[in-house]
Amino acid sequence: MRTDTGQVFRLEDYRPTAYLIPETDLTFRLDGDRTQVTARLTVERRAETGREVPLVLDGDGLALDDLLIDGEPLPAEAYDATPDRLIIRRLPRTGRFELTIVTDVEPAANKALMGLYVSNGVYCTQCEAEGFRRITYYLDRPDVLSTYRVRIEARKEEAPLLLSNGNPVEAGDLKDGWHYAVWHDPHPKPSYLFALVAGDLGGIHDEFVTASGRRVKLGIYVEHGKEPLAAYAMDALKRSMRWDEERFGREYDLDVFNIVAVSDFNMGAMENKGLNVFNDKYVLADPETATDTDYANIEAIIAHEYFHNWTGNRITCRDWFQLCLKEGLTVYRDHEFSADQRSRAVKRIAEVRTLKAHQFPEDQGPLAHPVRPRRYREINNFYTATVYEKGSEVVRMIHTILGPDHFRAGMDLYFARHDGQAVTIEDFLKCFEEASGKDLSQFALWYHQAGTPHVGVSARYDAKAKEFTLEIEQSVPPTPSESRKRLMHIPLAFGLVGPNGQDMEYESAEGAAIENGVIHLRKRRHIVQFKGVSARPVISLNRGFSAPVTLSLEARAEDQFFLARHDSDLFSRWQALNTLFTQALVDASTQIRRGGKPDFDKALLNYPAEIAADGNLEAAYRALALALPAEADIAREIGSNIDPDAIGAARDMLRAAIGKEAEPTFANVYDQMRNDGAFSPDAESAGRRALRNVLLEYLSAGSAEPALATQQFRTARSMTERAAALNVLAHQFVGSEDAHEALASFEKRYNDNPLVLDKWFVVQATIPGRETVDLVRKLMLHPAFSITNPNRVRSLIGGFASSNQTGFHRADGEGYRFLAETILKVEENNPQVAARLAIAFRSWRSLEKSRQEQARAALSDMARRPNLSRDLRDILERTIA
Repeated sequence: MRTDTGQVFRLEDYRPTAYLIPETDLTFRLDGDRTQVTARLTVERRAETGREVPLVLDGDGLALDDLLIDGEPLPAEAYDATPDRLIIRRLPRTGRFELTIVTDVEPAANKALMGLYVSNGVYCTQCEAEGFRRITYYLDRPDVLSTYRVRIEARKEEAPLLLSNGNPVEAGDLKDGWHYAVWHDPHPKPSYLFALVAGDLGGIHDEFVTASGRRVKLGIYVEHGKEPLAAYAMDALKRSMRWDEERFGREYDLDVFNIVAVSDFNMGAMENKGLNVFNDKYVLADPETATDTDYANIEAIIAHEYFHNWTGNRITCRDWFQLCLKEGLTVYRDHEFSADQRSRAVKRIAEVRTLKAHQFPEDQGPLAHPVRPRRYREINNFYTATVYEKGSEVVRMIHTILGPDHFRAGMDLYFARHDGQAVTIEDFLKCFEEASGKDLSQFALWYHQAGTPHVGVSARYDAKAKEFTLEIEQSVPPTPSESRKRLMHIPLAFGLVGPNGQDMEYESAEGAAIENGVIHLRKRRHIVQFKGVSARPVISLNRGFSAPVTLSLEARAEDQFFLARHDSDLFSRWQALNTLFTQALVDASTQIRRGGKPDFDKALLNYPAEIAADGNLEAAYRALALALPAEADIAREIGSNIDPDAIGAARDMLRAAIGKEAEPTFANVYDQMRNDGAFSPDAESAGRRALRNVLLEYLSAGSAEPALATQQFRTARSMTERAAALNVLAHQFVGSEDAHEALASFEKRYNDNPLVLDKWFVVQATIPGRETVDLVRKLMLHPAFSITNPNRVRSLIGGFASSNQTGFHRADGEGYRFLAETILKVEENNPQVAARLAIAFRSWRSLEKSRQEQARAALSDMARRPNLSRDLRDILERTIA
């Protein structure tokens, strides 16, 4: 575990390395207790580098066995070796030489899951961002590109499967029951994309024929006996490969593409060139064990990691400050893939809900940072919603501003110009400027400036003059280290919805640039006048969430209902209803805090039945429209002095009120959505199950009886239906006999399947109320829980901290103390996971005063712990500051 060095890395300090490593040859002699790694590096001086400049290589906890240059051992006075650095002073006078480094590593003892480690008997690597330096001394940074030749030696009985990047070259037997395999990756790549997997695994195999007719062998490797569970992942992979050819013109470039699923993994997956390593959660699925959400996640993440082959691998980042260049861009690509595979409107709503739930709080709290950060202490802490989700939104805005043709031309130029290079955001934007002829210098602030812009809008209509006027003002709130903000280029898609529900025509518009239904805001204040408007319209703004902003619009409630019924943009219809729900819940929570009883608008209680019964809307859309805003969404809208108990109570009351009001319609549609046929993960079938499960929540809340949920749990034909019923029983009927029996039944049925038991952990960790912290402590003693397995920790501890507002934010602070204690336990083995758990504290300043004090005390207690890892200390210091 690396302790905090205090070093801060700054974008402005970037300098190219004095040396390059164009060729890397690695030999691994695998052993769990002592693996010997021999690295033969072809090293070149840059032309402008003087001979006196030493070669400085990164390490992390390494033990140096041997060191040679051009086959000759180096004398001790020629170098300095520590576990974390190798400095070689006496170098050949030639511009190119071979450096041989022999190191020892201990995979079985590596619980941080970075570098080379063992997961359930399988050797595995994780090198992004700085894990390669835990394997050998190297220039471990993204701008040092090298071709790799890898020889893996292992006991054949222990590891019959030997995989690495690129194409297989040769394989054979060695003496004493050992064997070897050699892999070669001809495409230069940075060290963070290196991968090795060795073990005894089963697999499924297929073939993909590229657009040019090349045949690519596909393999997905999993634990023996789980091969059938990888079928959907293989299908998603083949669809991803075809889609990338058709949508972006990107063809795969190796002879093989392999995926390996492992059970101990810090991330969701990793895009190593030709050998993607996945958390098994995002590979394994069948109707009995996986929900529709699991299927959708597998599809999206398989696609995401495959799309990295071009946006991340063939073209990579010059430095880690450019992380969004591969992640934000690739998230945009996987979002577009999923939209084309499923429903574009439903996918867009889900994306925005994720953005608002995770990235908006980041922008509004102490961990705010630009999409391209300017400084960091620990790069692992910048794999954030801002880099990924907001980074994707920025790429989407480029598409909105330029239009599809110029956007595609810009992407084509980017691929052609920068293939095989490590590049920057400026390189990326320049391609779009050249392809379109447009100046994106103001737009580039989306990459450089932290914070969520706010757009305030007022509207008025002059019937006599037939003029409709918008007054629009933009602002960006201050964020840590940035008190003064510059004005942004904000593309706001819009429509003027007339009395008949259709978009209205207008003769002309003045006051802002308007192109193809988009208002381009570039100044602080715009007055936009639409002339020739025959009747008062209702303005539909930020259609499709064309810009990631908060929007306040002076509008009547009846206008929101009108848009919810008639807007031609399905996202805006959803947004209108969500706004009505949110405002009702904000008002209700305020009344509860004051000792009053909420009185919900009858129109709001009646409208959900209308949505549920509207067969013109796809079922998945109706499910999202009916889903109430989460408690965290309501808290974010309130902004300060937050009482989670009042918010939770308000949400329960509104759900019950709607359930009672709409009971006949909901019950009818619930029955209509039943499907007794064979399970299918397709979007339409998944949508029907989603709608049925949302209605189950309402009907159970409205009746206050568990019978319907119990019946669905007992008769469920898929994990989607079973898990949803279990959630309703455990959350809405806390402590009841039905809930107890369902939880026990679920545990017994799946006690040998850790991934399914994760769902069981999550359900219990998110039971609302003050008692849940004690339940979570008890569940940590369960035989299936392991504090060293990231999936188990994320499901139980992460589920409690991130998704249980009333439990985690218990008024006496016990939730905060519990999380702080647990974070420190997790950190003993895995600083990355510990740091990510600590992010749950990011919004502590928005709580009411007593909870603020309790949260501050828990944070301070953690920060005082000596020898904290760099990962955790970085999060704590920025959160407390």
